[in-house]
Amino acid sequence: MNIVALSGSNVGSKTKIAIDYTVDKLKETEENHQMVSLDLSAYDIQFSDGRNYLDYKGDTAYVAKTIMEADLIIIGTPIFQASIPATLKNIFDLLPTDGLRDKIVSMIVTAGSQRHYLVAEMQLKPILNYMKAHVVENYVFIEEKDYHMKKIINDDVFLRIDRLIEDAFTLSEVYRGIQKKKDAAYGF
Repeated sequence: MNIVALSGSNVGSKTKIAIDYTVDKLKETEENHQMVSLDLSAYDIQFSDGRNYLDYKGDTAYVAKTIMEADLIIIGTPIFQASIPATLKNIFDLLPTDGLRDKIVSMIVTAGSQRHYLVAEMQLKPILNYMKAHVVENYVFIEEKDYHMKKIINDDVFLRIDRLIEDAFTLSEVYRGIQKKKDAAYGF
């Protein structure tokens, strides 16, 4: 399975810290997965201008193609001004409208306070659903108070991330089973 862990901001460190922990936990699984971690702060991404994602070059092409080839995507995003960052929205704009079809997508959201808890529900999930992703229902919400000196200090956050990974794998297995049955029905 191709797994992409996407840190969806070009500033700050909290989302990347959570994604790095998630990647480390994914590497501990016994299954043989292809794993790519994409930190958008490390890439020079062009603004979407309506072209097909295959027509972009450089970092933009690499990031878009990597996401399009993924089976499972874990998106990490901070919340800025009660919204997802433009860098993450731009990634969605680069992809086709059905670019996440049959992909399992889970979310880790970082924010300064509980007031931003529903941003994922009201903004991110609708985008993912529109793009035909199979969204893991529960997501991990991490507040400012869960960090200290660039480390997660709340053990509950670790448990929730671990559970998110389990849920993502379970959903992936279910959809692979469904797809196998559909493919078998065609008889080729």
